[in-house]
Formats: sequence, structure tokens, C-alpha cells
Amino acid sequence: MIEQVVTSGTFSLDGQDFAVDNNIWLVGDDNEVLVIDAAHDHRPIVEAIGSRRTVGIVATHGHNDHINAAASLADSVGAPIWLHPDDRPLWDQVYPSRVPDAELADGATLEAGGLVLRVIHTPGHTPGGCSLFGADLGVVFTGDTLFRGGPGATGRSFSDFPTIIESIRHRLLTLPPETRALPGHGDGTTIGEEAPHLDEWIARGH
Repeated sequence: MIEQVVTSGTFSLDGQDFAVDNNIWLVGDDNEVLVIDAAHDHRPIVEAIGSRRTVGIVATHGHNDHINAAASLADSVGAPIWLHPDDRPLWDQVYPSRVPDAELADGATLEAGGLVLRVIHTPGHTPGGCSLFGADLGVVFTGDTLFRGGPGATGRSFSDFPTIIESIRHRLLTLPPETRALPGHGDGTTIGEEAPHLDEWIARGH
């Protein structure tokens, strides 16, 4: 099963602050769950988890609005935090005295409640950005790499537009077209809905 929690807070980078709503995704069953992107406030996430065991907390990338509840959630539910090592500079801005518990690696698999997610390294929005593909679920959790209507933002530090385009082209749009893409903000879409628009995004440059 897939469950959604939405929290609100501030995304801060390069000296600017932005009010944002974040999607937090729970994947698992009645006994255990995996949490994707612990954002802003751990309390509604803890409430959604209930009495289930938390296998782990996955950060799709290191921006503060995707990890700023990770430590408090980990301490509350006794779960490890996973992050791709290329995003450690961003993590260290939020948690200078705490390190992630484990590293995400391209091709690695994570499992909760019999559901398997495969890690796909999709850099561009950040160097260590990752998506999580659940083949049996027909879902890919895209973080801030792919949204309805285009790629994630690349106009700030640690980001690169050509890189995110290559990630989307070769790592996400090659998934089955019926695959649902569930992002870190806003509404979901499908790979098939977004694939025809790649050239438009390249032409507009964002």
C-alpha cells in the first residue's frame, strides 16, 4: 500500500526562503513501512505510521525541506536514514553534527511489507537525487526530479539542467508508460503523460 502525508514549511537555499507543501510517502503493509522524504514536521508522519515498524527513512535528495524532519522522525521510531552520498554537502547544512545512517546506491533495493523499491540515481536537481521504482506497484517516487509538467528546478546551487534532462530521458522515461510518477510536491502524473514533452522542456530550458 501507498499512503500520503502532506506537511508545510520552508525550503531554504542560497539565502532565499520559499513556503512549500511537501509530499511524504509511506510504502508497506499493516506491519512495516518505508518513509520517503521526512519533511518539516515528524508528528503527522509518526501518526500515520502508527504501531507499524519503520524499516527506514529515505531522502530522495538533500534539500532541507525533504530532510528537516528526518532526524526527529528517526529518533521517534528508531529507524535509519538513507541518503545518496553525493548530497552530503546539502545534508551537512541541516545536520552539521549528524551523519546519515546508510548510503543510497544506484540499483540497490529497499523492501517493506513485501514491497520492493529499486533505487535509481537521478541527479540534476541535486547531485545525489534519487528516484525509487516499485515495479510491482507500478509507481516511481521521483522526489524533485520529475513533476507533472516538467523537471525539477535547476537554477540554484548544486543543480544542473542538462544533467536532470539526461536523468529523466535515460532513467525515468524508459520506465513503462503506465508507471505512476509520485513527486515530492504537488500532484502525480504518469511516465506516458510526460514523455512526449521532453523536447519542449529542453527548448524552454527548465
